[in-house]
Formats: sequence, C-alpha cells, structure tokens
Amino acid sequence: MSSVLDRRPAPPTAEPRPAPPKRRTRVLALPEARWALAALLLFLVALPLDLAGAPAWTWGPLYALAYATGGWEPGWAGLQALKEKTLDVDLLMIVAALGAAAVGQVLDGALLIVIFATSGALEAIATARTADSVRGLLDLAPATATRLTGAGEETVRVEQLAVGDTVLIRPGERIGADGRVLDGTSEVDQATITGEPLPVAKRSGDEVFAGTLNGTGALRVRVERDAADTVIARIVAMVEEASETKAPTQLFIEKVEQRYSLGMVAATLAVFAVPLALGSAFTDALLRAMTFMIVASPCAVVLATMPPLLSAIANSGRHGVLVKSAVVMERLGQIDTVALDKTGTLTEGTPRVTDIRPQADSGLTENQLLALAAAAEHPSEHPLARAVVDAARSRRLTLATAADFSSTPGVGVTATVDGHTVTVHAPDHDCPATGAAVAELEDAGRTAVVVATDGTPVGVLGIADRLRPDAAATVRALTALTGTTPALLTGDNPRAARQLAAEAGVGEVRARLLPQDKAATVKEWETAGRKVLVVGDGVNDAPALAAAHTGIAMGRAGSDLALETADAVIVRDELATVPAVVALSRRARALVVQNLAIAATFITVLVVWDLVATLPLPLGVLGHEGSTVLVGLNGLRLLRESAWTKARRAGSTA
Repeated sequence: MSSVLDRRPAPPTAEPRPAPPKRRTRVLALPEARWALAALLLFLVALPLDLAGAPAWTWGPLYALAYATGGWEPGWAGLQALKEKTLDVDLLMIVAALGAAAVGQVLDGALLIVIFATSGALEAIATARTADSVRGLLDLAPATATRLTGAGEETVRVEQLAVGDTVLIRPGERIGADGRVLDGTSEVDQATITGEPLPVAKRSGDEVFAGTLNGTGALRVRVERDAADTVIARIVAMVEEASETKAPTQLFIEKVEQRYSLGMVAATLAVFAVPLALGSAFTDALLRAMTFMIVASPCAVVLATMPPLLSAIANSGRHGVLVKSAVVMERLGQIDTVALDKTGTLTEGTPRVTDIRPQADSGLTENQLLALAAAAEHPSEHPLARAVVDAARSRRLTLATAADFSSTPGVGVTATVDGHTVTVHAPDHDCPATGAAVAELEDAGRTAVVVATDGTPVGVLGIADRLRPDAAATVRALTALTGTTPALLTGDNPRAARQLAAEAGVGEVRARLLPQDKAATVKEWETAGRKVLVVGDGVNDAPALAAAHTGIAMGRAGSDLALETADAVIVRDELATVPAVVALSRRARALVVQNLAIAATFITVLVVWDLVATLPLPLGVLGHEGSTVLVGLNGLRLLRESAWTKARRAGSTA
C-alpha cells in the first residue's frame, strides 16, 4: 500500500544523481528583445537632450533610430495582416506615431513605439520560457535504461525500448518507461505524475510511470508503452497543444480594434480629402487631418486600459503574486469557477504526525511512544520516517541510539532500541489490538503505522499532509467571489481527498486523476461556458493550468513546468492571496471601464471641435495629452497599499 514506511537506506557507495540541466533561452537571443532594448536605449539617450533644449540634430537622429528599431517589426506584422484584409492596432499605433512625428510631436511618437516594442518583447520572452520548460520536462525521464535479455543486461536508449521488453530499475534510478512490475518490491515517488505526497509501494502487478523515482528496492518492469506514448510525453503534448489552441487573449479595447482602426483611417483620409476637394490649401488640409489623427488616435484609450492593469500587477507583485501580463490580470477578474489541487496547494505538501495513540496496556505515554518510533526510524530517509523524527524533535525528545537497523520495502523498519526489537510497519487490519485505531485513522484520511516492541503492538501513529492554515478561509473567499464552491482535483486517493475537502470546505471532489484527466475536467467545464481558474503546483497540474481560462501556480515548491505554464505565480506560498488578486483584478477592470469613458469623452469633444470648427494643433495636443495624463493617474491609484488592503478585504467578505 502507499502508506508504508521506507525501506532501506541507499548503499553508502551510491552517489547522488545530478539534476538535469535547465534549458533556458537567453533573453537577448530573441530578436524581439534585442530590437526593443535598442529602441529603449535610443529613446533614453534622446529624451534628456530633447527636454534640455539641445539642437534638434543631437536628438532627432536618435528618435528616428528608435522609430526604426522599435517599429519595424510591428509595422511589418501589420502590413502582413493587411494582406489578410485585417487592420490591427499595432499598425495603427505605428501610423499614429508617424503622424505625431509629422506634426512635430516626435517625443510622443517615440514613446508609443517603445511601449509597443517592449510589450512585444515581453510576450516573446514569456513564450520562450514556456517552451523551455516543456522541453525541460523531458529531462525527467532518463536517456537510457537497462534492458534484460537472454544474454544478460544491456544499456539502451529509452527510445529503443519496445512494448514487451523487460527493464531493470535499480535503487535510486528514475524509471525509463511506462510499464508493469514483474518482480521486486520498492516504493516509487510518483508525485510528478499523480501529485501524491508520499512514495507509493510497488510490487508485482503494479503500474509504474516513466520519469518517476524508484526508492530503495530493485524492480523488474515489463514495458507497456512506447517512449512517445508515456504519460510524461503526453503531458508535454497536452501542454503544447493547449498553449497553441487556446483562444487568443485580448484586452478589452482590442476587441473593438478592427472597427476603430478602420474607422479612424477612413475618417483621417476624409478629413484630408474633403477640404482639399473643396478648395482648401494642401497644407491646411494636411494639418487638419494630422490634428484629427492625433486627437482621435487610440493612445489615450490604450493608456486608459494599461495603467490600471499594470498598477494592479505591480501591487500584486509587492505582495507576492507575480501576474505575467495585463491580459492575465484582466482575465483573473472574469473567473466564475475555481479548481484547486490538493498536495502542495491546499496542503503544505509535507507529511506530519497528526495522531499519537499508545495502547492502553503498553504503559507508554505519547512522548515515549513517539520517541521509540523515532529512534527506530532515525536511519531512514523515507518521508514518513522523516515526519516521525521531526515530530520527536519538535517536542525536544531524546532519541536512543538504534542498532541492527533493517528495512523491507513495502513492509516497514526494524531496529534494536535499548535492548528491545522495535518495528514500525504497515498495519494489519485484522489485528484485534490495533485494528480499531487503524480504521479510525484511515477513515479520517490519515496514514496509519503500527509501532511494536518485541513483536507486541504498543501504539499507532497517524500521519497526514497538513492543510494550510489559510486554506479554509481562502475557499470561503473564493466561494463568495465566484458564487460557486471551489472543486478539488487530485491524483490522491478518494478517502484522503474527501477528508481534506471536508476540512477545507470544498464542494466537488474528483480523485485519482492523472494529468490528462485533470485537463479533460477543465476542458469539460470550459466547454460548458465556465471560466475556470486552476490553482496547482506540480508537473501533473501543468496540462490543466494550460487548458484553463487562467492558471495560478504555487511558487515555493512548484515545478518549473507549472511555474512557466501558469499565468500567475504565488511567490510566497500564501494561498489567501488568490482571492485578493482576483478581487484586485475586478477593481482594475472597473477602473478600465471608467477610464475608457473619460478617454471617449475627450476624444469625442476634440474630434467634433476639429470637424465643425478649427481646433488649433497645440490645443488638440494639449487636450489629447491631458486626457492621457488624467486616465493614467486614475489608473495609478491601484499602486497604493490601500488598494491591496481593500482587495484582500473584498476577497474575504465578497
């Protein structure tokens, strides 16, 4: 069973296996990042010269180079989009920037170029990081395996393994193929696949997965899947597929991008052509058209959208929540369903002793029973053994020296303590002395282990992965925000999942889920029209994180793949920040709508003025820039500490 103790320390000669190297694309290896950096540096050099009143020849060429380096890629992409008969906001921004330069507003145009180039570079970096993590996931599976043949052993690449081959898995090795145990007993850490917090006992007939870590026993395994069809390979495929097929995300203003862009271009041409046709001077017509383009350009609208979202991102970052983009911050406020992982998300991810029950006739106190078990377990490195020893140390108990230590995979440990033979082992459910206590602990979702001296049971210990202190409050807050109780998606066993869900206040429970099952559940909800937020931490959560409307990873113990796949990361592992950042996102969205109303009012007034009368260019620029500053300052309100405090309060009382 999966709840037994560790079984034998690794041989003294065994050397630790080096961790696989991380595959990480250098930032400056991306052309988008290089062009954006060049544009930014040129702008930063030109800006002080311009503001200081230096001659135009000192800063003009620098601005021109900033336009070229930062604008050629989005401009080219916009022209390519025109071939598909679409007009995107990038090209419109380039035109607006050039228009600003044409009427003397060179600084404004250059700033717009730098903003767009930097945004594109950040998107490219995020995409590259995700690709790096997906490729790095393949490093979990070993490159070679030991295949058993009639002539003995041979080392082959895992790609050469065929269904039906028999492989030998030595202690401490990663398993190279999905298969079934033919012979041997060991415990396998398969948290990367199932998320189970404890190693699982494996014996003849049990299934094992590629990429999981073997314990202290040796296993002979029959290969049942090709390397391309292993669970770990399918996780990679699912993450890549979800990333590619997920509907393109857009900010609110981008949803009306096509109509606004086409309308503005057509109106600008009309403002230029109509007066010219009616006899107006070419210069006057051009000036009116450029003034129209400036006052009607979406700069203020774009800035109406970005400052609230970017301020919310910055404020969240100060409080331990890394939100990866403005699109993510906007989407967080749209969620109506929450799915939580169990191990490492709702729980701390580390087994701890929760119950100490000495037998009534043993004459032992709780501390004496714990000290006895800890002394016997001390030489072991198994997570359950570490939990017992840590519990004894937390109580400052003195541990006797154990001799003649031995362990049996899947059974338990034996040692001589103070002249007595002490065993700590998996329970015998038919034992009359401990059966009732074991059943009670297991019904409560605990892992039960029996402590015996000289063959006589003297007590039972209960061990469990402890619920985070803020888990129940977080579940209540998310329920209040979304109107539905969060669901629990876990690879752990149903009994432990249901018990923990009851403690946390979670409603729906789906247990024994493999990664593809979690992703399928999320897709099922998304297909039904729900906007799902997934919160997880492991490799096994990555497909669900990628498939969800929004994904949040727990950062402290989160796998690289989960951290890169998720849209946001809880850096400090404070689960209570999840409802807070959702509430902050909703406030940012409200400010976006407010800012859009302000920007639209200014644009409408200035455009009408320019069309029905003569709007002086300086006054048009002043009105345009004034509206931009106004909505920008309004959005920056979310940088204040009080904004996070209100969001946290709203998340707990919604």
